[in-house]
Amino acid sequence: MSLIKIINFPTIGDERGSLIAMEAKDQIPFNIKRVYFIFDTQKNVSRGFHAHKDHQQVAVCVSGKCRMTLDDGKKSEEVWLDSPNKGIFIDKHIWREMHDFSDDCVLLVLANENYSESDYIRSYDQFLKITNQ
Repeated sequence: MSLIKIINFPTIGDERGSLIAMEAKDQIPFNIKRVYFIFDTQKNVSRGFHAHKDHQQVAVCVSGKCRMTLDDGKKSEEVWLDSPNKGIFIDKHIWREMHDFSDDCVLLVLANENYSESDYIRSYDQFLKITNQ
């Protein structure tokens, strides 16, 4: 089974432009409690390098692109987020890394919980211990 769970958001548009709606419990598989976005990432800088104990997220590049690596402790998979109508669901206990940000990248993240430092697993070795129990 693939770690990459793509969410294709319907695009509505006409001669005026395009619109994408993201609704909790419809396209987003949880109630949204937190929204944040990453932008102006410097060249050759990667982000992420953590997993969550309980939080779930959906990530989508609303502008530009970046390469996401997801890892469950047994296998690792990569996907390019390169369109505002393509997102990925990131479940709890999935290590994530974001690489190769384009200059215009804006990575939007929707989360099912508010920020809590205690929910983060920031050491890959600790992550492996938790996921391989």
